[in-house]
Amino acid sequence: MPKKADHPQTEVHVDVEGRTMRLTNLEKVLYPSTGTTKGEVLDYYVRVAPVLLPHLAGRPVTRIRWPHGVGDLSFFEKNAPAGTPSWVRTAEVPTTGSRGPSRHGDTLVFPIIDDLPTLVWAVNLAALELHVHQWTVDEDDEPVGADRIVIDLDPGEPAGLHECCQVALRVQEALAERDLDALAVTSGNKGLHLYAPLPEPLPSTETSELAKEIAEELQAAHPELVTATMTKARRRGKVFLDWSQNAGSKTTVAPYSLRGTPRPQVAAPVGWDEVAEGAEDPLGLDQLTPAQVLERVDEYGDLF
Repeated sequence: MPKKADHPQTEVHVDVEGRTMRLTNLEKVLYPSTGTTKGEVLDYYVRVAPVLLPHLAGRPVTRIRWPHGVGDLSFFEKNAPAGTPSWVRTAEVPTTGSRGPSRHGDTLVFPIIDDLPTLVWAVNLAALELHVHQWTVDEDDEPVGADRIVIDLDPGEPAGLHECCQVALRVQEALAERDLDALAVTSGNKGLHLYAPLPEPLPSTETSELAKEIAEELQAAHPELVTATMTKARRRGKVFLDWSQNAGSKTTVAPYSLRGTPRPQVAAPVGWDEVAEGAEDPLGLDQLTPAQVLERVDEYGDLF
């Protein structure tokens, strides 16, 4: 997979696992602050694919596209766009609400990114961010329940990642008390995402209620540090435990996805020792770049 062309090319044709693919505008800068090109973004996604794809498999993917790079206009895309190749797996699922996929009303036709050609196809459309639901679809593309719970730790200034790490340790304890093992992922933006795999799929209403219960429990115990209230005026200097990400209609950026931040950053899995260090030291943990994430994957494998 080419990185940055020595001589600008409008398009190239490459073989990706037996599929001939047309890649365009590889020299286009998508991150102006670092000069990172579309070719370099594609290179990152191809190299991280072995650990990324398992976390996309079976999950309808909402993409956020930046056709002209970050800092310019972006848009969310749920449906597979016109011109989607016939070999891209898609799943037609009912529109979702707070109770999860509904059996009534309109449907959405999501792509399912479960192989490298589909990933390259999506990223070639300048889809920098890949967002997924906490529920999956089965082999017949029928929605099934959520297989994990997620709690998004979102700091309100002047709180930051340091405070998120302090709260994350408390969330880990609360989940452990419920016999759930938590995994930590830097959001690639400001905060942390905590996931806990479930022993069996549950309706989104139940996972939302569980996440809300934990958020309100920690808000009561640590009101100076934690809020479970979405109102921004009440979030200043605190960490908002966003339990609503478990609703059937909501998505969370996938582990290993890039973010549309001014410089390229990744939603990166981290170890609990790193979270503990971040809780102790304000400089102990930071959001990670694509190069750092690839180095970590080489050294540690998939921490998620």
